[in-house]
Amino acid sequence: MEGKKGRLTNWFTRLSRGKKIALCISGVIICLAASAGFYVTAKLGKVKREVIPKEKIVVNDLEEDVGVGYTNFAVFGVDSREGEMEKGTRTDCLIVASLNNETKEVRLVSVYRDSFLDLSDGTLQKCNAAYSYGGAEQAINMLNMNLDLDIQDFVTVDFTAVSDVVDLLGGIEIEIQEEEVQYINEFIDETGAVAGKAANHITTAGLQTLDGVQATTYARIRSTAGSDFTRTERQRRVIEKIAEKAVKSDLVTINKIIDQVFPKIKTSLSITEILNYAKSFAKYKIAETTGFPMEKTTDTIPGKGSIVIPTDLLTNVKMLHEFLYGTVDYQPSAKVQSIDSAIKAELGTSQSDSSAEQSGGASGETQENQNYNNSYNNNSNGNDSSEESTGEQVAPEEPVTPQEPETPQTPEEPQQPVEPESPPTDPPTEPTDPPTEPTDPPTEPTDPPTEPTDPPTDIESISIPKEKHR
Repeated sequence: MEGKKGRLTNWFTRLSRGKKIALCISGVIICLAASAGFYVTAKLGKVKREVIPKEKIVVNDLEEDVGVGYTNFAVFGVDSREGEMEKGTRTDCLIVASLNNETKEVRLVSVYRDSFLDLSDGTLQKCNAAYSYGGAEQAINMLNMNLDLDIQDFVTVDFTAVSDVVDLLGGIEIEIQEEEVQYINEFIDETGAVAGKAANHITTAGLQTLDGVQATTYARIRSTAGSDFTRTERQRRVIEKIAEKAVKSDLVTINKIIDQVFPKIKTSLSITEILNYAKSFAKYKIAETTGFPMEKTTDTIPGKGSIVIPTDLLTNVKMLHEFLYGTVDYQPSAKVQSIDSAIKAELGTSQSDSSAEQSGGASGETQENQNYNNSYNNNSNGNDSSEESTGEQVAPEEPVTPQEPETPQTPEEPQQPVEPESPPTDPPTEPTDPPTEPTDPPTEPTDPPTEPTDPPTDIESISIPKEKHR
């Protein structure tokens, strides 16, 4: 043993001074790298991880080139007062983040939480119920099945984590609209109480730096015109502002974010995968953002509540793939086609009349959003447009009632006036007039049959809306 030790010593002593220094520096670097590796691993270990077996992820039968060169993630924002991120909590935020692996460009698509879709188990319901029923696994499958996507991983964030990130970054600049000031101040106290932070009310509209509680409340309000549609726009805007500041942050700030925020995040990504994406974090840039469905209408359905309806799921999926991948004339899978048929069969006349209402207005988007806002908040004091929409929504629920006129269709009643009319006229004319008069009453009962046929034809013509392209 001593011989080996002596030989090693002699080997080291025979090295030149420069080589000895280089060797020592290399050793220090290796030790530091190992320490850094353990440090980073310990830091990233703060993130809650949920492994979803690959065989549990459902992906439709897609063409081989669909989404090649892109990586899609599901981002769920849960409204949990106790910090829980498991199933049983509903998602206020459902976002598909699509990363272009080559350009590092990220596109965000908010899926409206009340969208009437298949929950991945054949049940048609508001899509945010998928997370509540089956957690991230079912929510991912719901997105894949309805949108023809291949999402394998997710990130779930408690809304208090957003507050922490914004505060650690020193706030974010947002242009606040006049109508938003009222609703932010109305709900900010609750947000502050849940986050355990002060709730600083906003005093004026305009461009200003929001703290964590203010930014979180801003992203959660839905009482302004547009309801959930404009809320998803705010959510994406907050994400963009956070990303802009995070890229420019120093290591001290990033370290604080890891310590305070990571425990409030849950993901399916491994530490190795997180590190790989972190290497290129500075290169990522959020490009365009949008909401899904793009072509939509709204309705209030008994047992379903206020829902967002894709006027035609096939058209919307085509538009989505063009937005994400630049694919023109995408052909939706057989699964999406079956879901589209199921939605139309389930909603029947309600979907038809609502879509007609949307296309009938000059400002379809604004009118649609306002109607949704009123119905969503159960506001009985809505404006005229909301009252009209309410009337149109109720009427289709009884499409068979027009068949009632078929009962007076019997010829007995129209023939009764023949007897009273015969006495006033001269006797010689009575034989000639009655033959002509009875011919008129038979034509009267033919009119009522046309009345019941009108509502069914209206319903049938509207129940399957024509595909619209923008």
